[in-house]
Amino acid sequence: MQVIHATCAGIDVHKREVKVCLVTRDAQGKRTQEVCTFSTMTKELLTMRDWLQDHNCRVVAMESTGVYWKPIFNLLEGDFEVLLVNPTHIKHVPGRKTDIKDCEWIAQLLEHGLLRGSFIPPMAIRDLRDLTRYRRQLVNDRTSEVNRLQKVLETANIKLASVATDVMGKSGRTILKALLAGVDDPKQLAELSKGRLRNKKDELELALQGLFRPHHALLLTRILAHIEFLEESITECEAEIEVMCCPFAKEIELLDTEPGVDKRSAQDMVAEIGVEMGQFP
Repeated sequence: MQVIHATCAGIDVHKREVKVCLVTRDAQGKRTQEVCTFSTMTKELLTMRDWLQDHNCRVVAMESTGVYWKPIFNLLEGDFEVLLVNPTHIKHVPGRKTDIKDCEWIAQLLEHGLLRGSFIPPMAIRDLRDLTRYRRQLVNDRTSEVNRLQKVLETANIKLASVATDVMGKSGRTILKALLAGVDDPKQLAELSKGRLRNKKDELELALQGLFRPHHALLLTRILAHIEFLEESITECEAEIEVMCCPFAKEIELLDTEPGVDKRSAQDMVAEIGVEMGQFP
């Protein structure tokens, strides 16, 4: 079988250690391989990098195992060609012997050019991706807390969500704060409504007649505080994303013109696939 990379390495990544199979050839073309184990602590990974460089290894491959591949990639990026390979792809390549180590099998496949690396975006895109994914999680957490708030209101016989489209809108927040302040008169609470919700004051008054106990007030106080914290975190995250998106403003603006794509979706798209389409077939 044709040799594509005469000198290369296969890395089997685990949480606490990595096993590295280094393949080299001498002047006569005789193949040798060496397997070493390193801790995933930075000092040990730097030793691994130096060891590979001392043997003139410039291309390595490893499986995309959870997040454990990232510390290794952080230290190899720029000095090596790193192929991050889908474990399923490696598993389905025929010809593997049962007694061969994972790192040896990865090295063999890399040696003969049988591995295809996954797309790893540049650092700026990766950092943006971390923030947009974090923002998405914060938004999901806020949604979960709002749902939890609605359940507490339901257990207190308060049907605010049946009348108000957004429980956390201006009217909803004002009514909830009044409830926590001790106001329990449905008519007085309904008078706090604003905008179009005032057209439903009679219905709202019926919805606000409940059995709101101190226990519900305790839960509601905690939930509202958490929601406000999440909203503040989302706002701060949005500001950071805006700054990081400045180099990609043109691409985001263009994506924003597509039907069904808003600015946030455009930012997410850039964070996931980058702006250079040449790496996609």
